[in-house]
Amino acid sequence: MLMRLVPRPLLIVLIGSYFCLSSCSSLVTSAIRPAIGNLQQQTDINLVCEGSPAYLLMIDSMLVSSPDNHDLQLSGAQSYSAYATALEECGGVDDKRIAPIADKAKLYGLLLLRRHLPLSTVQDYEELDRELAKLDRSDVPDVFWGTFGWLTWVKNMKGSPEAIADTALIEKIMARLLEIDESYQGGSIHLFFGGYYAAKPTMFGGRPDLSKIHFEKALLLSKRRFLLTQTTYAETLARTTLDQELHDQLLEEVLNFPLDSAPEFGLSNQIAVNRAKRMLEENYFGD
Repeated sequence: MLMRLVPRPLLIVLIGSYFCLSSCSSLVTSAIRPAIGNLQQQTDINLVCEGSPAYLLMIDSMLVSSPDNHDLQLSGAQSYSAYATALEECGGVDDKRIAPIADKAKLYGLLLLRRHLPLSTVQDYEELDRELAKLDRSDVPDVFWGTFGWLTWVKNMKGSPEAIADTALIEKIMARLLEIDESYQGGSIHLFFGGYYAAKPTMFGGRPDLSKIHFEKALLLSKRRFLLTQTTYAETLARTTLDQELHDQLLEEVLNFPLDSAPEFGLSNQIAVNRAKRMLEENYFGD
């Protein structure tokens, strides 16, 4: 019955994952980690949308047996976050389809974060501050990707009270990461703060001046090769400040960028190109 219901490629993945559940560390090293690198380099977004579910199912299956496996938690947070972002660009995918993917990104992100930080429903901020102070550069990848998985869920919740409350914790964690290693992942921590200060109204802590500093730093650290920096800069700060010249300049830069010159950011950069095209077509400034 199983073989009639499940497509052959997926069946092979399921069988393979079943036999490695009790000892999957070698598979994580030899197959899953390289697969994540390949996923991040893909420029065919539809291929990512169609091909990722079987891979994500394998990670889920392995984590059922090994819920404390560090590499699997990291792989889960990275993969589900990337897939949620890609799904936003795939035609015909609505929020109901993305929601469970974002939930999984948060689930695995928090598992990863709790290896380093005391996170609970009733947060003890003094204890959190003490543990944040203990973090060093070796902790940055786990804490960054764990927070990124959590942030994927917050973004999908579109301003719900729970998501707004979580944002305060995310800001605190990201601030500590900024102190430790501002250059990590092409300046993505600066990118977070650029968008954060641009999106908030001034009366609630928005700072266009700080936003610009962070965006420019992110561009510098990424050598302008991580194109989501440019599209986020345009979509948040340039539009908020009604700076059409900056807005159009950033988006044209994205469209003119040779994607094959930054293969490590292939998926993110293709998403940025798609967004840049849409944003220019929107005619936001009403020319």
